[in-house]
Parts: sequence; structure tokens; C-alpha cells
Amino acid sequence: MSVITIRVAREIKEKLEKYNVNVSETVRKLLEKYLVELELRDLGERLDRLKERVGSRIDPKLVAKLVREDREAH
Repeated sequence: MSVITIRVAREIKEKLEKYNVNVSETVRKLLEKYLVELELRDLGERLDRLKERVGSRIDPKLVAKLVREDREAH
């Protein structure tokens, strides 16, 4: 594990304490969720670049069939 330290306004810290917020757990979950969003965005950009390179060489019906088979396999 790594340690990350942040500074927040005193008012924010006091309000979080008032509501008994587990700051470490909350920030950890938010960072994990944000990382998933970043990875999905990156994957989408990579797929767009691949789509530009491949273009019309792929049959959309074949892609749909392969996706359907993959979904059914899970």
C-alpha cells in the first residue's frame, strides 16, 4: 500500500467528522471509481483509433455475432 496525504479546509474536515465519514475509505472508493472511468475512457479512445485503422474491413454482423457469443459464454 501507498500513503497519500491531502490538505482540506478545516471546515470540510469538521463537517466530515460531524457526519462520522471514514475519509480514508471514502477517498479510496472514489479514487478506485475514478480510475475505472479513466481506464474506460482510455479503452474507448484506443478502440476509436483501431476502428479508424481497420475501417470497413470488418463485417458488422460478424462483430455482433462474436459479441453475442462472448456474452453468452459468461
